[in-house]
Amino acid sequence: MSLNFPLLLVIAVAVCGALALFDLLLLAPTRRKASAAYSAQVVEPDQAVLETLNKEPLLVEYGKSFFPVLAIVLVLRSFLLEPFQIPSGSMLPTLEVGDFILVNKFAYGIRLPVLDRKVIEVGNPQRGDVMVFRYPSEPSVNYIKRVVGLPGDKIRYNADGRLFVNDQPVAEQLLGEEAGSLGSSAQYTEQLGAIEHRIRKQMNRYHVGAGEWQVPQGHYFMMGDNRDNSNDSRLWNDQKIPRELLGMVPDQNIVGKAFAIWLTWPEPKLHNVPSFSRVGLIR
Repeated sequence: MSLNFPLLLVIAVAVCGALALFDLLLLAPTRRKASAAYSAQVVEPDQAVLETLNKEPLLVEYGKSFFPVLAIVLVLRSFLLEPFQIPSGSMLPTLEVGDFILVNKFAYGIRLPVLDRKVIEVGNPQRGDVMVFRYPSEPSVNYIKRVVGLPGDKIRYNADGRLFVNDQPVAEQLLGEEAGSLGSSAQYTEQLGAIEHRIRKQMNRYHVGAGEWQVPQGHYFMMGDNRDNSNDSRLWNDQKIPRELLGMVPDQNIVGKAFAIWLTWPEPKLHNVPSFSRVGLIR
């Protein structure tokens, strides 16, 4: 069972806020009245007694202390930025295992936390964007891939590894054999919309994921840059999803646009040192 962190965060903010409000409206006035009554009964009030009468209950004290911090985290995480770590090599060479990335949460519209309902239109995914989304077959799992198909697009991927959008071949250029691959893989530049980026393909082999798809309205077709080692729209097969929507990411599953790498730490352990050598914008 996966942990629904956004829901837990919303609940924590609500509970802490309720405690702070309960203290403001009920408990604090009661404490002030008790302190005033005590002071009126004695000539010289004992400071220790006054401190006891004015002391907040421990639960209220914790709630009031945590509320502003949790509220700021909720706003930042829900509407502005959210950090993610890359768990696999499906986006090589653009993103490596252990890259820590930042995701722009408002680039594709302001959405309510937990409900994930868009309430303010800001923009839409563009072809070539690197996007984080919830896996359609298991929405509790976040995926990161590149936007290849927009609503209404016709996508074709051939067994020779060539990509077509609306029957037009996507421009690519061979950069050369990938270092250390012993001739088994190569890197290319690819032009998707206004975005030029690198992709990785196996050499001299049948490429996985060949097929043709029509992208419905309100959906997107996603592919990893590591074309022969990516679980993406070409390969998803869930019997619970209608055939015409197989491989498609609905708009409500969008998390945000990945735009920067801020740290690389493949194995976050004490004996490993994080690296800042890959810090920069994602193309």
